[in-house]
Amino acid sequence: MKNILIIEDDPEIVKLLEIHLTDLSYTTSKSLDGFLGLQMALKNTYDLIILDITLPNMNGIEICKKIRAEKNTPIIMLTAKSEEIDRVLGLEIGADDYITKPFSIRELLARIKAVMRRTNAVQSEKKNASSIKIDDLFIDIEKRKVQLNNQKIELSPKEFELLVLMANNPGRNYSRTELLNIIWGYNFSGYEHTVNSHINRLRAKIESDMANPHYILTTWGIGYKFNEEII
Repeated sequence: MKNILIIEDDPEIVKLLEIHLTDLSYTTSKSLDGFLGLQMALKNTYDLIILDITLPNMNGIEICKKIRAEKNTPIIMLTAKSEEIDRVLGLEIGADDYITKPFSIRELLARIKAVMRRTNAVQSEKKNASSIKIDDLFIDIEKRKVQLNNQKIELSPKEFELLVLMANNPGRNYSRTELLNIIWGYNFSGYEHTVNSHINRLRAKIESDMANPHYILTTWGIGYKFNEEII
């Protein structure tokens, strides 16, 4: 049974979510406080976190950052704001989806199901491998650790997912839109620049020469691929 953590300070919204999620056979935990919600997220295992941005004691952006530093639990962010900068910020810090209040409960439930399906699809793309060793790059998929020349490389969750996806499929060309859909989901259509920024940050961490990348290559007019010639 899937377990969902709700971090939201509006009791009415929490109650509404609990009723509908229970009807779908999900179990729920809740926190009306940002700091306490973060402690719950870090200490326990959840299949999904529904996270409001505006919370007492700690805002959702900081909570998301701290969760992402330790875990890859899927996160759907809630906010009363609709500005694009908030959506981009949610993408950059690792949110899996983003929905603006007031929202349709039917739409939120659809987003929850979509995020869980996408999480399962990403897991399938990993081909059940426990680790990948290519040249001087070592990826421990189960422990979510990366080493280059025996030195630990710190990657964000999305950087890690991009690396695993492409390293598992060397030579396959991925368009920016395709990477966005696989890693972030269809709800972020139009934010392909986020893929570019994540690829650039990933390259900065694993490439010795950004101008002449060794692992992640640009396929002009298409997108990116992992270098199959070094396998």
